[in-house]
Amino acid sequence: MRKLLYTPFSLLFGVGGSLAGRRAFRALWASISADPVPPSPQAPDASLIRIAATAALEGATLAAIAAISSQLAARVFHHLFGIWPVKPAQPRGDRPAA
Repeated sequence: MRKLLYTPFSLLFGVGGSLAGRRAFRALWASISADPVPPSPQAPDASLIRIAATAALEGATLAAIAAISSQLAARVFHHLFGIWPVKPAQPRGDRPAA
């Protein structure tokens, strides 16, 4: 039941996190680069190092914002309903062998 209630929170915060992540990457890119637009991987004049660094920075930014939005969704759900949306994972030593 809690998963059914949590799904709208997860979707809403996921979309918001995606939008926030893209904005954060653009703002970060504008602050560290003279070019206002990050290079495209298909750009013929962009160096491989610059493309790789751009992709790594974008991936790290989006992953961090996604983790933050996921945690915020869980906290808002917990605040509103008084239960944590997912069951805590068992420690590895306590799991039965498959």
